[in-house]
Amino acid sequence: MAEKAKQAEVEATEATTATKEAPVVSEAQANPEKFLKEFNWHNYQEGIDEVEDSQLKEFEKLVSENFVDTLDDEVVEGEVVHMSDRDVIIDINAKSEGVISLNEFRYNPDLKVGDKVEVLIDVREDATGQLVLSHRKARVIKAWDRVNNAHDTGEIVNGFVKCRTKGGMIVDVFGIEAFLPGSQIDVKPIRDYDVYVNKTMEFKVVKINHEFKNVVVSHKALIEADIEEQKKEIIGQLEKGQVLEGVVKNITSYGVFIDLGGVDGLVHITDLSWSRINHPNEIVELDQKLNVVILDFDENKSRIQLGLKQLSKHPWDALGENVAVGDKVKGKVVVIADYGAFIEVAEGVEGLVHVSEMSWSTHLRSANDFVKVGDEIEAQILTLDREDRKMSLGIKQLSADPWTDITTKYPVGSKHTGIVRNFTNFGVFVELEEGIDGLIYISDLSWTKKIKHPSEFCAVGDKLEVVVLELDVEGRKLSLGHKQTTENPWDKYETEFALNTTHTAEIAEVVDKGATIEFNEDIVAFVPSRHLEKEDGKLLKKGDSAEFKIIEFNKEFKRVVASHTAIFKAEEMANVKAAVAKQASQAAEAKPTLGDANDALQALKDKMDGKK
Repeated sequence: MAEKAKQAEVEATEATTATKEAPVVSEAQANPEKFLKEFNWHNYQEGIDEVEDSQLKEFEKLVSENFVDTLDDEVVEGEVVHMSDRDVIIDINAKSEGVISLNEFRYNPDLKVGDKVEVLIDVREDATGQLVLSHRKARVIKAWDRVNNAHDTGEIVNGFVKCRTKGGMIVDVFGIEAFLPGSQIDVKPIRDYDVYVNKTMEFKVVKINHEFKNVVVSHKALIEADIEEQKKEIIGQLEKGQVLEGVVKNITSYGVFIDLGGVDGLVHITDLSWSRINHPNEIVELDQKLNVVILDFDENKSRIQLGLKQLSKHPWDALGENVAVGDKVKGKVVVIADYGAFIEVAEGVEGLVHVSEMSWSTHLRSANDFVKVGDEIEAQILTLDREDRKMSLGIKQLSADPWTDITTKYPVGSKHTGIVRNFTNFGVFVELEEGIDGLIYISDLSWTKKIKHPSEFCAVGDKLEVVVLELDVEGRKLSLGHKQTTENPWDKYETEFALNTTHTAEIAEVVDKGATIEFNEDIVAFVPSRHLEKEDGKLLKKGDSAEFKIIEFNKEFKRVVASHTAIFKAEEMANVKAAVAKQASQAAEAKPTLGDANDALQALKDKMDGKK
């Protein structure tokens, strides 16, 4: 319209010029009525031609459809028209395109030219006249509406795993940082969380806290739906004895969990191998594929018991028929108990060596004293029961029985050196050699000491000189003595401290009903209270030294009784007897006795009879 006005002005100017050059009659002059009727008064007043309303509406429609109002903080949709290593160029139908950093699209690694994206007009023009846009801010503005809608409808959303955090991961969903718990990443336990960082995954919004603006997402929820269908199908087909392929999902100390395709089953440690194992990881490893057999399950088929070893033949069934009692076998110690050790002589075939079959010694000890787990040993088969799958072994049978020539090696009266192995209340067990034990009764330990318990005399591990007192070959028993290795000092004391012998000693201790005195290290004599009286009538006290007379000596019971009072009372009796004898002698000399009178009378009678 502006162009038409200019054209009209040019034509008018040309007409004026032409008039000057030559008088020309204008249209208005020629036909004034027609000129006034057709004159463009709107153009004359506004300077432009009048536009019809229909044309204006069509123009406004085209503007609204093709151009945007570049007001700040407005979210609009744009198209990716170019991508570089650092930036993305977005066309929003404005005077110029906008630029957004590629980092804002990390969550969408598949972004390409032609994609539609939401952007926020951050700055209409920067210093270079460039339109500045933000995709991240646009996502934040729209994010909560989208997150709430995804939560309500169950829509699957894409999220970018930004980093690890305590208990899970941080995920960028629509520009909002959502929390992905570790338990919601997958249906199987996660061993390495770092493999998910910087990955874009599908999620389901499972929880929103509007008060704290928290969002929780789950990837596991997407998998469970498919697994549930598989699970129903598998459970419906389960049968005992059925062989299935599974993947090792988890390993514990008591067994292995196998994923059968959405259904988990447990292989107990005892069902992994016919051989004994300490931990399931000796047999299987995580994510390993293997075949298992269904052993049992509950009514709901929610607990499935699986077996691995059952897929191979039982080792006892494969044991050669030529293996028999008396054969020598080699094996490894796999288990040690208080009563013995289990030896694996072939894979899955074990025999028990009882502790009594480990040594010829009759003194039982712990199996740990003979073998250790992992030891390679040789043994002899003692019993073999193929039906019950039991085998007993012996180690001592590989060496000669020491009791075979016992009478030659340990005859009665022979002296030997042994080691104290054990105590009882009544004696000491002494080992002369491996398999040959003898008992020393407490009464045969010492000639002189009164022993209440053997531990007062010796200790376990001590070496003792012994003499064989008795030998029972059939009963495999030896009776030993220690005191018999030396002479009995009481034989000498029997003469030295005979009855009525006198010895000087000191009161060692005043005890109930008397006192004790020590003649030497072996003999402690007892003095009754009445025999402690001195010549002056007082009693001897502790530490007093005096003479004592032996009034009792018992070698068998090692009992000695002494008396101080008997010393001076014996002298007094001797003096009385001597005085009486002297007095009688003197009386006999002074006065004839009856015998003398009779002699005189007899002589007189004989004289009267004329015999003399």
